Amino acid sequence: MLIAQLTDPHLRQPGQKAYRVVETDRYLTPAVAALNALEPRPDVVLITGDVTDFGRPAEYAALAERLAPLEIPWYLIPGNHDDRAAMREAFSDHTYLGETGFLHYVIERFPLRLIGLDTLVPGEGRGELCQARLDWLAARLAEQPERPTLIFMHHPPFATGIAHMDAQGLTGAQALETLIRGYPNVERILCGHVHRTIFRRFGGTIASCCPSNAHQVALDLREGGPSAFVMEPPGYQLHLWRDGELITHHAVIGDYPGPYPFHEAGGLIDE
Repeated sequence: MLIAQLTDPHLRQPGQKAYRVVETDRYLTPAVAALNALEPRPDVVLITGDVTDFGRPAEYAALAERLAPLEIPWYLIPGNHDDRAAMREAFSDHTYLGETGFLHYVIERFPLRLIGLDTLVPGEGRGELCQARLDWLAARLAEQPERPTLIFMHHPPFATGIAHMDAQGLTGAQALETLIRGYPNVERILCGHVHRTIFRRFGGTIASCCPSNAHQVALDLREGGPSAFVMEPPGYQLHLWRDGELITHHAVIGDYPGPYPFHEAGGLIDE
């Protein structure tokens, strides 16, 4: 099973720039094309939040248009820039989003069980797993405690060392870690939010962040480092489930020279 993860497109309407710099509308189409061109093609695409920049209906309409050519089943969860009602309205055919409440759901159709969590706190940059959300997750994990499971959500449940992002981290992370320790079948917790590739051991498993398909948060580990972004190459991640192991690859979106061979005539090329 091959899982592609896109995150944080922060889509605005065509021609609009995020932070006066990033035409996020222009970045999603190449990402979709890159996923469609993969061989083998992923079985599913998980889009882990901040799918729009302001949660406006027009932004979700633009998102739907940009995602329409994606030839792989895909699933959304909200981030702190999103709006639950507008997301449900724009993607009413995505019945897994439900009609009310948190945008939690379980996908049972793949070898890995996939659980999407809603960490959105309306009007705030931080995320939260309140008791109600933790109880929902606990009930889902208890249903199949031995089946390999992957959890995906927007906010990472750990501090990254990037100060301004950690200031809008996840409330309830410690309780989540305690819960996850009781379920060694949880293979990974996939996250977005930080616009960088980051990994940390968490609750006996691994929690990871995926880069944005648009702009990246500046890698600044100074205490009190300023809030800033950089136009490093956009990216995504591929998570390969094979022989009972989950293997992650970072991928860069764009056109680059190659591939070139290492070998020729049975040996390494030496000139």
